Amino acid sequence: MKEQRAAPRSSKRQVTVAGSGSPAEELPAGSPPEAVPSAAGPSEAGGWRASGDTGADAPPDPVAPLPRRRGAWGLIRLALVLGVIVAGFLLLGLGPLLVVIIAIIVIVMVHEFGHFITAKWSHMKVTEYFVGFGPRLWSIRKGETDYGVKPILLGGYVKIPGMTNLEEIDPADEDRTYRQQPFHKRIIVASAGSFMHFVMAFLLAYAALLYFGTPTQGVQTTIAGFATWPGHSETAAQAAGLRPGDIVESADGHRVDRATALADVIRSSANRPVSLTVRRDGKIVHLTVTPELGHLVGSTGEALGAGPPKTPTVGLIGITESQRVVFGSEGPIRGIGTAVIDVGRDVAATVRAVPEGIGSLYRGVVSPHAAAQSAKTGTRAESIFGAVRTATQAEQSGILYLIEVLIALNIAFGILNMLPMLPLDGGHVAIAVYERIRTRRGRPYYRADAAKLLPVVYAFSAVLLVVVISAIYLDIAYPIGNPFH
Repeated sequence: MKEQRAAPRSSKRQVTVAGSGSPAEELPAGSPPEAVPSAAGPSEAGGWRASGDTGADAPPDPVAPLPRRRGAWGLIRLALVLGVIVAGFLLLGLGPLLVVIIAIIVIVMVHEFGHFITAKWSHMKVTEYFVGFGPRLWSIRKGETDYGVKPILLGGYVKIPGMTNLEEIDPADEDRTYRQQPFHKRIIVASAGSFMHFVMAFLLAYAALLYFGTPTQGVQTTIAGFATWPGHSETAAQAAGLRPGDIVESADGHRVDRATALADVIRSSANRPVSLTVRRDGKIVHLTVTPELGHLVGSTGEALGAGPPKTPTVGLIGITESQRVVFGSEGPIRGIGTAVIDVGRDVAATVRAVPEGIGSLYRGVVSPHAAAQSAKTGTRAESIFGAVRTATQAEQSGILYLIEVLIALNIAFGILNMLPMLPLDGGHVAIAVYERIRTRRGRPYYRADAAKLLPVVYAFSAVLLVVVISAIYLDIAYPIGNPFH
């Protein structure tokens, strides 16, 4: 949600994005009219029109803004820029990264849509709703709001005048500013962006449950390939007729539904036949394999015969396994409750993880060993740079993993944005609550002096900047390993 800040009669007016606190644009006092949004509205026909369209008979306006980017040429410009961006990613082999960036832009714009739609519902004035930052590529006006796209696709914003009492507002618009609205409307508008993150998390979880089902405790074990035994033309598994892609259903009558179920039976059955039931191309096949006496070499190798001292000798059949979680079906009605429970569990886990994540950032910056350890365990808080990399790894591993990461990102964004400090959304909520508490019955509504909060805002922003820079440094110097392998 975009917050305008301008010290009274100062030399510039700065616009910042709540939730990120990053400056979106600065307009010096006395800026040329083309830098200021116009008050263009619907045309006589009630359709869309660009600002600056005053009609053929209207006299020239010396302060009229330049026309918005619109029409066929504006759309062509937009299509060309987006086409070049997409082509560049694809040519560089960065398709998965492009998918993640688009997903994050959608997340940000849905956040802003929460502010936008509740502000419109509250009859506040909304002047802009834009994707991206920088100069306008294309925009169009509907009523009093400009909608459009800018070339720096690192997010987006919605502009609602009067987010603090530091803004100078046209008296004609004062009644429709954020600051003039009743307490309940300001709370709804300020918190709507974070609320949308939890809505998105629920919808993603619900869609995953309907499409993939509910993860169960069961694990499906598949023959991925065969281990190499030096001096042997084939392994015991190959001699028994096992093939890559066979799904092992049972071993010696024991269901293979745990990660170690097959290995437990094979290793305890050296030189003794083991009956296997496998599913091959949808058909059940019964095989018999005789594990040979051997020992494990490293983490993936196998060797026949007795191993070095203190190395256990076990039964081996010379296979490599791949395993995946088994999903159970979930109905559309029951799935609603399950999705709510899953998101609630993730929210609680995220809240508990925040202190450890921040602490690991500090330890990682002061100790290279701690940084390497947190990268190995994946317990460190990530910057947006690291989050994008993790999401890209997830997308390459499968759509379900990407959905899980996007759910986690939405929950993290929703929680962090509600911290009670400006310029985050939670700061506006905190100010509204404080003003409501200070207002006494029979007296004018109390208004907090935002100027007195500026030192606290600057201090918080500095701490936030240090945290972000630390996270980016660790994500580059000590990247967290791919957890989806």
